[in-house]
Amino acid sequence: MNVNIHDSWKAKLTPEFEKPYFKDLVKFIKKEYETTQCFPPGSQIFSAFDLCSFEDLKVVIIGQDPYHGLGQANGLCFSVADGIPHPPSLINIFKEIENDISRPYPKSGNLEYLAKQGILLLNATLTVRAHQAGSHQKKGWEQFTDKVIEVISNEKKDIVFLLWGGFAKNKAKLIDSKKHVILTSGHPSPLSANRGYWFGNKHFSKTNELLKSKNKKEIVW
Repeated sequence: MNVNIHDSWKAKLTPEFEKPYFKDLVKFIKKEYETTQCFPPGSQIFSAFDLCSFEDLKVVIIGQDPYHGLGQANGLCFSVADGIPHPPSLINIFKEIENDISRPYPKSGNLEYLAKQGILLLNATLTVRAHQAGSHQKKGWEQFTDKVIEVISNEKKDIVFLLWGGFAKNKAKLIDSKKHVILTSGHPSPLSANRGYWFGNKHFSKTNELLKSKNKKEIVW
């Protein structure tokens, strides 16, 4: 497993790569990719870090697991590769963007355009077996991604963290709320959204207002 990440992250995370748990994780992932079908493609496992440099980082969105359907996952939480039908949670994200800031619903579900604007689209677990949700949980990924959140909290300031749903909200304990802004809501999945816990959160306009207040460039959602 090649750790292809932006040089700015390497300086922050190299000590983590040397730890026993991460070396065990690499062995596990290599074997999984050799013996079963896994997602995302190996070259895209660390896309969230490759497309969003540490210096440019302004916003963090935390997901749980990559999509486990054929051709979906591309290394960015909630994102799918070009030409892939939009999963239900992504549909609801785009609907809320449309309702909140009147941006037309997009054709592609690829969120690379957000990563390139300084949004870290971070799944807690970066890989998964095909058609087996959660199959790579508790193998070391969560320890690594928790460390990523801690590094961001400690070494950056005025980052907007968007925590959607119970799993993401649990990560709030890793974030210094005196230095950063945490916005929470229900998850964009239909189960949560249809109960009224997602739509109307206005996280996209709120994020831009917060960025503007810190003289940072707003996100083109």
